[in-house]
Order: sequence, then structure tokens, then C-alpha cells
Amino acid sequence: MDIETTGLKLYGFEITTIALYDGKNIRYYIQGQNLEEFIEDIQNYNVIVTYNGKTFDVPFIEDQFGIQLNQAHIDLRYVLKSLGYSGGLKRCEKALGLDRGDLDGVDGYFAVFLWYDYQQNKNKKALETLLAYNIEDVVNLESLMVMAYNMKIKDTPFNGTHELPLPKMPEIPFKPDLQTIDRIKTTMAGFI
Repeated sequence: MDIETTGLKLYGFEITTIALYDGKNIRYYIQGQNLEEFIEDIQNYNVIVTYNGKTFDVPFIEDQFGIQLNQAHIDLRYVLKSLGYSGGLKRCEKALGLDRGDLDGVDGYFAVFLWYDYQQNKNKKALETLLAYNIEDVVNLESLMVMAYNMKIKDTPFNGTHELPLPKMPEIPFKPDLQTIDRIKTTMAGFI
């Protein structure tokens, strides 16, 4: 599970998109379209996996929807930290050999600009890029979870007998728009 928001603080900002991936199906939710459907759909899961979800995604969801997520929760931020990988999700992905292709350099701060471009300019390509980014975050969690599991069992009697193969990357239903990314990068450069 992964969310994108209008800002990086819990209060005063809203969820823009949410992506769910269970190893088979990708679901996505968009503010103003189907975001409320997430509340029912998340109840179908007993375990959620996030990166930094304990301090960001889950509190944001619980506050915005007025619900409690009582599922068992694996936050890969802490699992990967215990293996020597720290920093944000993208940094851990790079360190473990995951390539984001056209989305390299896009992060949560950039996602705010994508949403703004979609809202203010009615740029559907910005929304598609945001969804491609959000979904890439969530499908990569599966690979990171498998990698972390395999590393954790490496020095145990289960090494060699209980290792998991890396999952096959699913087809992401949205593609990033490079013109939109380049335009927003230029705009962002003016803010720095």
C-alpha cells in the first residue's frame, strides 16, 4: 500500500492517490473519483506492507478517513534498516538494484507538483504520471519484501531451502509522460 498527498505533513494536506497491490491485482484510487472505495477494499487484507507507512501512510489514511487500520503491518523502512539500507524508498531501491526507468528522479515532493498540474491545468498526462509513480512504489514493495526476506534467512538453517524467487514485475497500467516530467522539473528548479 502506498499513498500520495498534497503535502508532506499530516495536517492540512489531503491524500491524492492510493495504490494497492496484492501480488496479482493492482488497484488505484483517485481523489474526487473513487478514493472512498479504498476504505472497503483495504478490509480484504490481513497484512499490509509499506515503506515508512507507520509514520506517514497509515496515520494519513486514519486521519483522512476516520478509520483504524488494524491489519498486521510490515514497514519495510525498518526491515531494510536492520539490513543496512537506509534513506528513502528510492535510495533503498537503487541500492538493491531496482531501476525506475523514466520515473528516476521522481519522488513524493515531485508527486505534489504532478497533482497540482493535473488539478490546475487539467493535464491528464500529469495524473497518469502520478499514478504510474504511485503504482511503481507499491509494486516495488513486493520485490523489496522478497529481497529482505532472503537476506534475513541467509545466515539461518533455512538458507537455500526457503529462499523466494524475485517476483515478476506486473504490467503497470499507466506510463509516465516525459514532457510533463521535464516541464515540472524545470518549474521546480525555479523554486530551489
